[in-house]
Amino acid sequence: MRALRTVGAALTLCAAAWLTAAVPAAADGTDSAAGKKDGAPTEAGTNFRTATEIKPGQKATAAASTGDYLYWVFPAAAGQIPKVEAELKLPDASSRHGSATWQLDVYDGLRRHQPCASGTPARRAAQQDGSVTVSCTLRQVRSWSERWANDPLQGAYYVRLTVVDLPAEDLGLPIDAEVEASVPDAGGAHADGGDVTPLNPVLRSGTTPGTDSEPSGDTSSASADSADDKDGGIPHAVAEPEDDWGSGWWSDRWVWTVIGAALAALAGVGGYTLTRGPRFPGRPPSDA
Repeated sequence: MRALRTVGAALTLCAAAWLTAAVPAAADGTDSAAGKKDGAPTEAGTNFRTATEIKPGQKATAAASTGDYLYWVFPAAAGQIPKVEAELKLPDASSRHGSATWQLDVYDGLRRHQPCASGTPARRAAQQDGSVTVSCTLRQVRSWSERWANDPLQGAYYVRLTVVDLPAEDLGLPIDAEVEASVPDAGGAHADGGDVTPLNPVLRSGTTPGTDSEPSGDTSSASADSADDKDGGIPHAVAEPEDDWGSGWWSDRWVWTVIGAALAALAGVGGYTLTRGPRFPGRPPSDA
């Protein structure tokens, strides 16, 4: 009976672990739904400095002209896989003079172009097409990297959407763009160690883009700016995520850790039961 009670307790622990795993997932779904209800941006920037910030899960829209460079920026933390998808509604076919190639590029906080691990970042739209969709999925964002590597690191990510090949007569025609960025978590199995400062450029006059360097000045001014930066007084390209720049305290590794501990406890109880030998409820036999 004691062994049965131990097995029941271990199974209860496993069930509790799985229920705990479901709670963060449900919370993420609630946050995502709440994010979609918030007002999404209806315009885009024209360069890195004026890029419009969007939250993951939001569908940003913008009305522009053919030939414009459209910029958005969103945050991505370590352990996430950034995915960007853009849809363009093209002018009426009768007003266009040929096909055009539309391209989606993604850059990190240092303005390094990040290659797409999957997706279709460039697509040619025929003259009769009414819309075109381009997408890009990056590699998993890492928490650290070698200096010489071009690995995606935590911080801001810029999205640039433009046309790269079209008849000159079509420049200036109106278009409507819709962009959505998502950052699903890669899971604890793909986690890596280390930590670097997020690549989140400072948006301030006199600051070099992509870095936190400042023009030379007096020491007191630099100290005050440093204090403001720590207090969040200096604007950056994107706001810091609610779970910080890590993927949060929760990981599916917790589930497997609890399950492993429960199985180890069961193995210990089973081994003890098999090796303890016979037990006598009363006094030992007289011939013992």
